[in-house]
Amino acid sequence: MDRADFEQLVEEAIDSLPADFAAHLDNVTVMVEDLPTRDQLEEVGLHDQYELLGLYEGIPLTERPGVYAGVLPDRISIFRLPIERLCGSDGEAIKKQVRETVMHELGHYFGMDEEQLRDI
Repeated sequence: MDRADFEQLVEEAIDSLPADFAAHLDNVTVMVEDLPTRDQLEEVGLHDQYELLGLYEGIPLTERPGVYAGVLPDRISIFRLPIERLCGSDGEAIKKQVRETVMHELGHYFGMDEEQLRDI
């Protein structure tokens, strides 16, 4: 899948958020990257660049102070090549995995930990 089509899937996943959640997206950017950096892998204790599908980096909404201004945006990275490697050339599988990965990382933005995300 070419990068533009993949980026469109990420945009569609974000656009599919219920209005109540979308209204709370503030100071966060979602980026498509081919692969995670070594620093990103170290941050989560992984070594293989193809193991990480997405990553949230920032301060979750539940931990932000009352006055939260003048800071760089939080960042959600969605990693294209690991998702494509996992799903192969199946466009529907890629679409489903992109949506799951975006929702998972947005869950971290909203303050959920891995255990809570697995439960839902």
